Amino acid sequence: MLKYILPLLRMQLNPNKRLLFLATLVFLSLTSCYVFSPFRKSPYKMFVSNVSQKPFDLIIVPGVPYNGKSWSKVMRDRIYWSKFLFDTGITKNIMYSGGAVHSPYIESKIMGLYAEALGIPKSNIFTEEKAEHTTENVYYSYKLAQEKGFKKIALATDPYQTNNLHGYLKKNAYDISLLPIQYDTVYIMNMLEPKIITTSAQVDSTTFLTLKKRESFFKRTKGTMGKNIKK
Repeated sequence: MLKYILPLLRMQLNPNKRLLFLATLVFLSLTSCYVFSPFRKSPYKMFVSNVSQKPFDLIIVPGVPYNGKSWSKVMRDRIYWSKFLFDTGITKNIMYSGGAVHSPYIESKIMGLYAEALGIPKSNIFTEEKAEHTTENVYYSYKLAQEKGFKKIALATDPYQTNNLHGYLKKNAYDISLLPIQYDTVYIMNMLEPKIITTSAQVDSTTFLTLKKRESFFKRTKGTMGKNIKK
């Protein structure tokens, strides 16, 4: 590893960029065994082993930034996967998670609007609107789900994000099953983007500040690790 890192350290960087680079290296080394822990099973085997516990009372679906015009591929995939899990009876309810983080749109509300437009009953859609980091998506959603009386809970997102959260879930002993997206299932669906009215999911754009403008790099790094959670 050093033979790759040392040449980078010799690069002519200004003091601020050098400090940021070194901080990033330290962060990656500290989190490589925590946030980015490898799968014990393949995404397919993980899904098969957990889906046998169906039906789940609720699945948690982490949010994705919305640009105000159309959904991203990542958002589309997560919403259609949640629809598949609902339509097939694997889950009874869905909780989308995420606040207005990178744009003046509350991510969970946008996803809920799309889900409703795709035919999921509004009564089965819940939103968690405080989370600004992936770990917070899990913490706040899990807490809200328990307050609402849901018992059997699963996390339903893409394999990459599932992998990133695996260590966090284990460390905090969350009773949450994992249902990573199965792309061979999602991609045979007719994934059209429905029309939605976003007014109810918008915050005041004149006062909104993105997370990057509100928090320093180091505070955002702590947030990624779940250190900014207010319990």
